[in-house]
Amino acid sequence: MSAIRLLVLGSVRQHGRAHGYQVRNDLEYWGAHEWSTAKPGSIYHALKQMAKQGLLHAHEIAPSTVGGPPRTEYELTERGTEEYLRLVRESLTSYDQKMDVKSAALGVIVDLPRAEAVSLLRERVRRIAEWRSAVTENYVPEEGPEQLGHIGEIMNLWVHTADADAQWTQGLIERIEGGAYTFAGEGEPFVGVLTEGRQNPYATGERHPGDHH
Repeated sequence: MSAIRLLVLGSVRQHGRAHGYQVRNDLEYWGAHEWSTAKPGSIYHALKQMAKQGLLHAHEIAPSTVGGPPRTEYELTERGTEEYLRLVRESLTSYDQKMDVKSAALGVIVDLPRAEAVSLLRERVRRIAEWRSAVTENYVPEEGPEQLGHIGEIMNLWVHTADADAQWTQGLIERIEGGAYTFAGEGEPFVGVLTEGRQNPYATGERHPGDHH
């Protein structure tokens, strides 16, 4: 699964309609350029690709008074909204060793109702336990990694990562059940998106041909 699809759809949805530079600004603010493949080129490519696939509707906007090429603004279609919510749900429940999909889902978890978010996170804990059981059928953590030679350290890393993920997920469930954050249907969810005109302190500052303000 591609984290960038989820990130880009999530950003466009937060704005209602957004052009590529706004999406890029959001993703840099979320730090996605550090923990995913969300670099400028891939962001603009994803926008164009998902427009071709019918997930986004591309609006051609006249150039600004200062000149420059026409700007394209994107908006989720009905299919795009369905795909976005499917990706959010899948990302919250799936377990693997990669950080990007989980991090992307966390950035948009408040687009779901609170009860559903908790339910999905509980399913995540269950799947982690299932995954751990499958791994430890042939590897007993209590006996230490040396039982498999230095390759055992790979299994050791996997199990420790899974245990940490399960513990962290349980803590998140408790925070959400305790009333943390604003979820769908409860008001305006805080998504960490910068207001127009405010400088992004996490921006890379790199220029890209697709950057039309």
